[in-house]
Amino acid sequence: MNKLYISNVTAWAPGLADDAENWKAWKEGKMEISCIKESPKLEYTDPLFRRRLSQITKMTVQVVYNLLEKSGIDPETKINFISLRGEIEREFTINKTLIQDNMILPAGFSLSVFNTPIASATLAFKLKGGYTVILPSKGNFDSALKNALAPVLAGTEEKIMLVYADEFVPDYYGDKRPLQNIPLAFAAIVSSKPLQSSDSKDFSCLDSIYISPVDFLKAIL
Repeated sequence: MNKLYISNVTAWAPGLADDAENWKAWKEGKMEISCIKESPKLEYTDPLFRRRLSQITKMTVQVVYNLLEKSGIDPETKINFISLRGEIEREFTINKTLIQDNMILPAGFSLSVFNTPIASATLAFKLKGGYTVILPSKGNFDSALKNALAPVLAGTEEKIMLVYADEFVPDYYGDKRPLQNIPLAFAAIVSSKPLQSSDSKDFSCLDSIYISPVDFLKAIL
């Protein structure tokens, strides 16, 4: 089994944005993520492209952009994307429209599918390595994480881009909303060898159980 290194971590969340000092303070318990529907502005993208994007997709595009800028990684690198809920707000809208009007508009449906966030990022930055999307069974983030890391551990890939994102679940989901309703996205390079980066961390030992994305992000920052 190969060794595992994680580097070039980037993150975005309401209240912290992508400010490195904010994230350091968050890890130390001095700041908190704001549980609100706030999104990055994506001013480096075309206005028509970003106009209809959801919170989860905008956050995904932002962390992938920051990762590319920070690491200079080959655009042919494969991506493994994890989300616990995907486009959950758009999915509600689609279901509501289907019930009320007995129809679904193609444009709305195309932006509501599970792979919309990472697909939008690959389109925005012309990434050609392909991607895999992982929906954890019963919300088990740890199993999804190990699934995402498996190609590097098994030696089928020398490195991958790991991306996670989930958006704020609106109030109208009522008691179906998750207890940890935290809007958050992060991305990192996972490799079998240390990259030419001072922040490469050896994560070869995966005995720890990462119950949530927050636990894992605190471990790799």
